[in-house]
Amino acid sequence: MNDLTAGIIVGGGPAPGINGVIRAATIKLRNHGARVIGIMDGFSHLMKGDTTNVKDLEIDDVSIIHFEGGSILRTSRANPTKKKEDLQKVVEGLEKLGINCLITIGGDDTCYSAHKVAKEAEGRIQVIHVPKTIDNDINLPHGIRTFGFASARSFGVKIVKAIMNDAKSTGRWYLVIAMGRKAGHLALGIGSPVGATLTVIPEERREEKMDLDWLVDTLVGAIIKRMSVGRDYGVAVLAEGLAEKLSADQLAAMGQLEYDEHGHPRLSEIDFGKVVKTRVREELEKLGIKKTIVEKDIGYELRCSDPTSFEMEYVKELGFSAAKHALMGGSGDMVSIQDGAFVPIPFYAIMDPSTGRTKVRMVDIHAEAYEMALEYMIRLKVEDFKSEETVKKLAACTNLTPEQFRARFEKVAVKFEGPTAVIPYQQPHK
Repeated sequence: MNDLTAGIIVGGGPAPGINGVIRAATIKLRNHGARVIGIMDGFSHLMKGDTTNVKDLEIDDVSIIHFEGGSILRTSRANPTKKKEDLQKVVEGLEKLGINCLITIGGDDTCYSAHKVAKEAEGRIQVIHVPKTIDNDINLPHGIRTFGFASARSFGVKIVKAIMNDAKSTGRWYLVIAMGRKAGHLALGIGSPVGATLTVIPEERREEKMDLDWLVDTLVGAIIKRMSVGRDYGVAVLAEGLAEKLSADQLAAMGQLEYDEHGHPRLSEIDFGKVVKTRVREELEKLGIKKTIVEKDIGYELRCSDPTSFEMEYVKELGFSAAKHALMGGSGDMVSIQDGAFVPIPFYAIMDPSTGRTKVRMVDIHAEAYEMALEYMIRLKVEDFKSEETVKKLAACTNLTPEQFRARFEKVAVKFEGPTAVIPYQQPHK
C-alpha cells in the first residue's frame, strides 16, 4: 500500500474538463495504491477548520464522469490567502485528514493559493497545480492553452453562429459580451473562427484606462462600414475585460459593482452590454441612422458545457501527469503538457515579481495570429482613410461631410503593428 494520501480540490469558476482531471488523477493514484480524498467546495470549509466536507474517491466513483461538465467536487472562489489564520487552518485541516499531497485545479487565483499553501506547509505537504480557466490567461508557454478554453470556445462559436443567422434574418446588430476578466482570448477565440463582424478586446488599448467613447465610435464605425457595402446587420464580440478598463465613475454608472473573494470585480453582473448598446444607438441616431441593437452576454453557458473529445484527452494527460508527479514526490509545480510530454513549471516561475501574484497572459496583438484575425474584421482601418473615395462613401451613410467623418472616426481606425513574415515568391520548378 502506498503511503501517499492525495487530496483533490477545485477552485475558481467552472470549466469544461474538470471532472476529466479528477478522474484521470484518481485512477492513476488508486492504481498505485494511494488514497484519494475529494475536498468539496474549494477551500471554503478548510478555511473554517471544517474537515467534514470530504469524501474518499474510488475508481468506481469517477470512471465515467469525464463526459460531464461541471465538477463533482463543486468549486468556490474562497480565498485562503487573505488572512494568515485561514491559511494555517487549511494546512492544519489537510494534515488532520492525513493528506500529504494536495492537487489543486483552478486558474491564476487558485494557483496563487496553492503556492501559498505549499509555503505554509514548509515541505510537509506536496502541492501540485493543474491550470484551468476558460479565459486562457494563465501564463503558460506560448501556444499552450489552459484546459476548458477549447470546449468553452467551441460552445461559444455555436451560440454566436446562431446569433449571426438571426442578425442576417432580422437586419439587426448584436453585441455579444464574452467572458474574460482581463484578457481577450475567449472573445477573440470565438469571434475569429465564427467570422463575427468584429471582435474588440482590452489589449487594443495600451493605456491603463479606456475612454468609452473610443469603444462606442469603434462600433459605430463598423456599423457604418457594413452599411456602405449594403449590409444592415452584424455581430460584434466584445471581451468583458473592456469594462475593467473603464474609469471608476463609468463603472459606477452601470450599477452596483460587486467583488469576488480575490478582489476582482464581477464584470458579468454589471450592465456593460446594455450601456454600450444604448450609447451606440444614441450616436447612430445623431448621425441619422436607426438600428435595432441587441446585447447578449455569454459565459455562464460555456463554463459547464460538456468537454469536447480534444479536451477529454487533454485533461486526461493533465490528470495523469499530476498524479505521476505526486507519486514521484514532486511539489511546488504547475502541470503542463509541452510537445506531448509532461513538463513541471515551478510556482516561482509563473509569479510576477512586481506584484508577487500569478502573471496574467494577455493576447499578443503584435503576433501574426492577431494580424490574421484583424484582416477578416469589418471595422474602420487606417487604409480606409487613405482613399478620399472611400471616405466619401462612408460619410454618405451618415449626415456628416467627408471632412467631418474623417475628423471623428479616423482616430478609431486600426492598423496591425507587429512583425509580418514575408514569404518571397519562388519560381516553381519545371
